[in-house]
Amino acid sequence: MYKIITFVPTKDAQKVRQAMGDAGAGILGKYHHASFSTKGVGRFIPAKGAHPEIGEEGKESEVEEERIEVICEKEKIKNVLDAIRKNHPYEEVPLEVYQLVDKENFTN
Repeated sequence: MYKIITFVPTKDAQKVRQAMGDAGAGILGKYHHASFSTKGVGRFIPAKGAHPEIGEEGKESEVEEERIEVICEKEKIKNVLDAIRKNHPYEEVPLEVYQLVDKENFTN
């Protein structure tokens, strides 16, 4: 299993979260579309030549964002990442993918 994390403006969070689940992320036993979100503030300065959805070139910007975390089977990672990129408003989509430790390694 893997964990996929992205950061998205709060106004777009539900759309991205739905797309992630529809692409196969967030399956936990008999549940699907499972995710966890935390809210925070993203900060960045668009460089020359950037085409930001939010903010202006050369000026610091702050955006209310959600960090969305989901678990995902290896075979579905590409589809989930494609769904995030398709539905995310940012020119540069923040993505993190981590392999999780197999739970069988921790049983007695």
